[in-house]
Amino acid sequence: MSSIQEKLYQSGYKSVIGLEVHVQLNTESKIFSSDPNDFGAEPNTHVSAVSLAHPGTLPVLNEAVLEKAIKMGLACQSQITDVNHFARKHYFYPDSPKGFQTTQDKTPICVGGKIELFGEQLAKQFVQLHHIHLEDDAGKSIHDEGPDTLIDLNRAGTPLIEIVTDPDMSLSEEAAACLQEIRRLVRYLEISSGNMEDGELRCDANISIMRIDAKELGEKVEVKNMNSISNVKRAIDHELERQLKMALNGEAIAVETRTFDPVSGTTAGMRFKETMNDYRYFPCPDLPPAIVTKEILAEIAGEMPVLPSALRRKFTENYGLTEYDALLLTEEREIAYFFEALCHKMDAYKAAANWINGPIKGLLNEKGIALSETNLSLDRLSGLIRLVESNQVSFSVASQRILPRMLEEDISALELAQSLNLLMVADSDELLKLIKEVLVSLPDKVKAYRSGKKALFGLFMGEVMKKSGSKADPKKLKELLEKELSQV
Repeated sequence: MSSIQEKLYQSGYKSVIGLEVHVQLNTESKIFSSDPNDFGAEPNTHVSAVSLAHPGTLPVLNEAVLEKAIKMGLACQSQITDVNHFARKHYFYPDSPKGFQTTQDKTPICVGGKIELFGEQLAKQFVQLHHIHLEDDAGKSIHDEGPDTLIDLNRAGTPLIEIVTDPDMSLSEEAAACLQEIRRLVRYLEISSGNMEDGELRCDANISIMRIDAKELGEKVEVKNMNSISNVKRAIDHELERQLKMALNGEAIAVETRTFDPVSGTTAGMRFKETMNDYRYFPCPDLPPAIVTKEILAEIAGEMPVLPSALRRKFTENYGLTEYDALLLTEEREIAYFFEALCHKMDAYKAAANWINGPIKGLLNEKGIALSETNLSLDRLSGLIRLVESNQVSFSVASQRILPRMLEEDISALELAQSLNLLMVADSDELLKLIKEVLVSLPDKVKAYRSGKKALFGLFMGEVMKKSGSKADPKKLKELLEKELSQV
């Protein structure tokens, strides 16, 4: 139990947390127009009469947006709505040229469902979803160019799904795990890159506290401006501390929207929370209902990939991996699928996991490339792992000298080991020669060892290894070295 949870419990309170997660969909064009849906262009270049809301323009729903939203719903085991209506949600901000947002109110595309949580010290296995709905994004207000606020409308009309959880969590760790799984899902489904730093995945947290024996929820505060999963966790913990302090001081907690400052780790008030009536929802007169037929649903369901939750279970139950190893392997779809295919080539599952989670990921991160951008094939990697497992090459030599070359060159591990003279030295006579050379060079250490300072054995092992160029077979070397040192 975290410190804030202990404070809440000891004070007779409990916390209630829900998330609203916006995901930008990676369609080629925007949700209701043919404007390019592309990140990073010059300001106000990806706009048209439709996204600028010129009089007389009419929106047309992008079918790819509907398909991607359905994929997310199926991944979350939601019920898919067959007749989808759109509504207008009115608010007046400079970055909203229409004066309203086109969204779904009464008929969200996905109803119910759940997000599986995975991680340590989590009290829940799932977070229940309320719904997932479609909507368009607003433009972007830029405040860091002097005293003026600049408006970039490139983002206006970008397709979004908003994933709304029930007030189903009590720990910031659960909220972080939920957000991590959402990011994994959208990447596995290939409907979004899910990069929070680029605004492709944005999270608002609804946070409240209530008496442990109360039947009604407390006053809800919505926290925005959290650009990383760690900041979501920090913001929730701070807000719970703030609300508990107010409650203990007898202060009323206002229903409001607050922003999170990642530098200070605190929240600050932005505005009092609007009610549903403030938005003046009404059906959008320009868009006909979007119909999801059984045939469309079946076709999309047939295209669904294997999801991270299923792979985690398979990796732990079938391949005997730890939950931690399985979590690391399933962070990215490409890595998870590569490991799964590798396990069909060999049965050294733990060794394969160690190679991918260790040296391979390390080199990919160092070079800033994806696995698909290398020359590493399943056959060649399985060959490298077999070389190490059969003690023909040491792990350090294989990971530091052979693997980097294999990422760049189309050559087998055995060929590389032979051409670089890296195969393990297991010949007893050759090893014994090296051992004697080392012992002769360290007479005082040999004498000390034989007098009882057995910790010096590691020094001898290291020196022989160094002399062999890290090619000595460790098991054979240990056996011969012990025998040689035991002789007086």
